[in-house]
Amino acid sequence: MSKAEATDVGTARAIERAVLDYYEGWFEADGGRMERALHRDLVKRKAGESLGILTAERMIELTTQGEGRTDAGEVEITIDDVHEDIANVTVIGGPYYEYLHLVRTDEGWKIANALWRSK
Repeated sequence: MSKAEATDVGTARAIERAVLDYYEGWFEADGGRMERALHRDLVKRKAGESLGILTAERMIELTTQGEGRTDAGEVEITIDDVHEDIANVTVIGGPYYEYLHLVRTDEGWKIANALWRSK
């Protein structure tokens, strides 16, 4: 049994909730959900020669402006690993394929790192 399979149901649901706030918040232009999902020190990068960086502040701003507004369709979330207060998650949703690192904080699970590319 993998560590992800051994993750308790409550932890898995909390991680999935954070990921859905991130994805659905983006597609629905809901800055509150995006803010709830992100760690304040988020680093988001697009795969490629020039990785670039998006911060939590910029992601919330872009979300609120409706930059991602579209029909996401189904969002496939795979919790790859959980160890104490950190988790690694693979997400396929809308036009994106993404690897997320989450950290458990006093406010719940938050996305700290994201590496993405278009499908």
